[in-house]
Amino acid sequence: MKIRPIVAAMCAGLALTFAIALPAAARDAGVTVTPNFQHAIPNIPGKSLTAVVVDYAPGAASSAHVHAKSAFIYAYVVSGAIESQVNDGPKRVYHAGESFFEEPGAVHRVSRNASSTAPAKLLAVFVVDSGDKALTTPLK
Repeated sequence: MKIRPIVAAMCAGLALTFAIALPAAARDAGVTVTPNFQHAIPNIPGKSLTAVVVDYAPGAASSAHVHAKSAFIYAYVVSGAIESQVNDGPKRVYHAGESFFEEPGAVHRVSRNASSTAPAKLLAVFVVDSGDKALTTPLK
């Protein structure tokens, strides 16, 4: 009997990760977003942890975007160098091993590979309301 809730949670998790990955991959050439992990946070009812890997081809960039209003994001540069600007803060280049965060409601104005010759990889970890489906929305 406990299998059904687990299956339902797994299906919801897969739907959520596809909602994250497919729109970003479809709109930004040279940027691939791959779901990595999704799980409800058991001691924080209504919250989930979701992780995606963002691969940037040389010179590739993500469009300016916002995340779900509930999303707190921790970003870790796995390889290469990523230039980022959150809200009206300064543009900064983060190298492999460095990290930054985005608070709920932040505007991610710049997110791009800082190199025109080498790929870059970013791990983005979201703490988000479990009901939020579209985690990334491009700005018009």
